[in-house]
Amino acid sequence: MAGSKLFFLSVIPALASVVAAASTEKVDKVVYCNETLAACPEDKPCCSQYGVCGSGSYCLGGCNPRFSHNISACMPMPMCKDFQTVFSNYSGDLQSQYTYLGDAEKHDWIYEGYTMDYDQDDALVLAMPKNSGGTVLSSTRYVWYGKVGARLKTSHGAGVVTAFIMFSSVQDEIDYEYVGNNLTQVQTNFYFEGIQNWTHSTNVSTTDTYDNYHLYEIDWHEDHIDWLIDGEVGRTLYKNSTFNATSGDYMFPQTPARIQISLWPGGNATNAIGTKSWAGGEIDWDSSDIQDYGYYYALLQGVNVTCYDPPAGTKKNGSVSYQYISSENFTQNYVAITNDTTVMGSADDSGYNPEDGKSSSSSSSTASKSSTGKGSSTTGKSAGKSTTQSGLVAATGSSSVSSSKQSGFVQNINSASGSSSDKSSATSTGGAAGLSYAPVSNNGLMHIAMGLLGAAFAFLY
Repeated sequence: MAGSKLFFLSVIPALASVVAAASTEKVDKVVYCNETLAACPEDKPCCSQYGVCGSGSYCLGGCNPRFSHNISACMPMPMCKDFQTVFSNYSGDLQSQYTYLGDAEKHDWIYEGYTMDYDQDDALVLAMPKNSGGTVLSSTRYVWYGKVGARLKTSHGAGVVTAFIMFSSVQDEIDYEYVGNNLTQVQTNFYFEGIQNWTHSTNVSTTDTYDNYHLYEIDWHEDHIDWLIDGEVGRTLYKNSTFNATSGDYMFPQTPARIQISLWPGGNATNAIGTKSWAGGEIDWDSSDIQDYGYYYALLQGVNVTCYDPPAGTKKNGSVSYQYISSENFTQNYVAITNDTTVMGSADDSGYNPEDGKSSSSSSSTASKSSTGKGSSTTGKSAGKSTTQSGLVAATGSSSVSSSKQSGFVQNINSASGSSSDKSSATSTGGAAGLSYAPVSNNGLMHIAMGLLGAAFAFLY
């Protein structure tokens, strides 16, 4: 269930953003995209990971070519490179999803939500403050077969879900998911092109995932996938077991995928009953974690990526990016390797005109530097972020990216007062001290969005 739940959860903030935008005096019409709707229009050519048409960040990571205006609308996907990230004192190196423009040479990871460093464990905190949608960390590069490992501690508690997944732009998916009320069973799953099949899940046993760090690995080959915990194979899936005689397809994850690590509230009261049941029940927003720290949290120490060779026969005309080359078939045979740029000039661009915003952006940057001198450095890594008094860094929309141009994640979290910078401090209301949140008009809008998603889940169940 990992794929659909993370997908639908991610739509919730997008819907809240849409409702907030509708209250402004001037707003573009929101256009949705999925398998049952028409493709995105030319003026909003890109179908985001969360099913909304637009440009800018909609055309970057997760842009779905199946439902975009055409396959050229999405930006090319940064090609896999071997790398290792140690998340010690790393929060300042994360790039806000709101300001990222596709340069994977400068940034390995983007995020939406709340993070901070946890020096005691040399780890990155992924936080979920009270009544929030949590945090999602995404790699900027795609992996097209390879071995990916994440060393982490999960969160805990009924309704609290931690996830480590591989997710492609056409919704191929490989999952680890950790339900907070069952800390010795890890769920593994896979999906092909977003087709929901709830029978693919298999549990793997381990020791308490909240108390103990474990190394979780996905070893993804062209003909099989291994899920490993601390070096031991817990599950193997063979491609030949996924053949669908009706469609003639192997329903096996096979297209370039980003790494996503997240913490999200599967047990939100407004979620459908089936979702809440799977997540272990309703989440307790007044738990000891909320009272003591102001948030639920997972801890991430490191990620390792080893890239494997692309499939034999892959069309190659470079070494920079992956691109889909057919509008009819989105399996691995229709992915090419090119030298096309992955970087946009501005948040108004798309795969059609990726460099249109570069000249104006450059002029604006020059003017800013000449007027602010050294102070211009504050627009660098910190753009789109705010630091709370509890030490959490919140990725929020910046003034340079309008709410209608932001990609799917938009947090709508009640801020709380407080002054302590210690991780164990909390406010009397249980919220993270001094927490900032993205500019959605009010918390009621999120409940509207959650209600819509609840209806969707009710349909599924």
